[in-house]
Amino acid sequence: MRIFAVMAMVTSLSACAISPTVMPGDSAAGAVQIVAITNESISTANASDYRPRALPAIFSYSAGVGNGAVNGAGALPEGAYAPEQRPAQLPTRLPDPYTPGPYTIGVGDVLLLSTPTTGDTVEQLTGLLAAQSQRQGYTVQDDGAIAIPEVGRIRIAGLTLEEAEAEIFQALVGNQLDPTFSLEVSGFNSQRVSVGGAVAAPQSVPITLQTPTLSEAITAAGGVTLTDREFASIRIYRDGTIYQVPMSAYLSDPSIQNLPMKNGDSVFVDTAYDITKAAGYFEQQIRLAEFRQTARSDALDALTAEVALRRDELTERRENYLSKIELDAIERDYVYVAGEVGIQNRFTMPFERDASLADALYDQTGGAGVPSERGTLSQVYVIRTSGPGKVVAWHLDASNAANLVLATKFEMRPNDVIYVSEQPLRVADRVFTTIIGGAAAASTLPF
Repeated sequence: MRIFAVMAMVTSLSACAISPTVMPGDSAAGAVQIVAITNESISTANASDYRPRALPAIFSYSAGVGNGAVNGAGALPEGAYAPEQRPAQLPTRLPDPYTPGPYTIGVGDVLLLSTPTTGDTVEQLTGLLAAQSQRQGYTVQDDGAIAIPEVGRIRIAGLTLEEAEAEIFQALVGNQLDPTFSLEVSGFNSQRVSVGGAVAAPQSVPITLQTPTLSEAITAAGGVTLTDREFASIRIYRDGTIYQVPMSAYLSDPSIQNLPMKNGDSVFVDTAYDITKAAGYFEQQIRLAEFRQTARSDALDALTAEVALRRDELTERRENYLSKIELDAIERDYVYVAGEVGIQNRFTMPFERDASLADALYDQTGGAGVPSERGTLSQVYVIRTSGPGKVVAWHLDASNAANLVLATKFEMRPNDVIYVSEQPLRVADRVFTTIIGGAAAASTLPF
């Protein structure tokens, strides 16, 4: 009777010790088919249609782009060009055609006034010309005028030489002085072109009666000093826009070399495609100009403020979205991990990319991890519905570590279930333990 009691107890308890596994055939979920994961079968498993969820558009915006205009400074300016990587050919962007007119006198220019050497003239222009042997220099002052003794102040800034001569003539006649004179510019200080970068002597090149060309401006700065001209370029900053000329195009095209320069132009010889060095140089030129143009400074301040507001708005919207994700308020795709694993959990599929079986098994954020000490790598299943009433259990035998490479190729799909079975020896151990315990209990029965 003890033997029968032990057998009955063992049968009952060992039945409870059987670990669930994946079995082919009919199930409540549908007909189950087990398919081994191999290099050939992976392409079939991955063929099912799936598009990963995309992040909201706000994660693609930066503070400098968007759908709205900047309130304080108008629409955001477009970049002068998009930098390209080697060895792509840098495109040529030239400024609009510009034809310089006659030289106009400006503040800081020095004018030389000459009169005849006749005694009568010198006597009549005693304070005007005699002190310098009939040649006297005058600097155009801040108000655009020159001051001639016994004549007064004459405004000539913004006039050509011919127009300035007419103004001086009228002033001399009005003061009953001999209007016989000649006028020339001896110091060109009001109009300049700055040249920097890979040149021998960066400097400001004055614009004279003969407007300098691009080639003449670079030559005045000592010429180009480059060891590698293949990827060099010349950038011209004019009227708020950056233009670019590959060095090869500059050297081979005389029309580019003869581009006339314009007052306020900045020329930068660059040795790379990116505009880091050029931007620093042009920023310096802009900062210098800001001392004379407060309106531009105000516009830059307004632009900075608007960009900061837009950046704060983007940051807040992104943080709100991430908070919703933390609160599980955003619809996501999941893979469920069950069986003998570290922690039975769900693996959240990433945005904008596919996830593999290896990603889900070795993901640490969910705490699932690889199979536990009771699980076996030879019994890893991916259970997936393949149609109404059909279930496919993709089986990976990873007892051979080389087969784990297949796990990196097998793509997961929403609602997949990863199941890891218990080791057979663990089941046997539990049955054996149950038998021993049952025998000991039966030995105490009063038969």
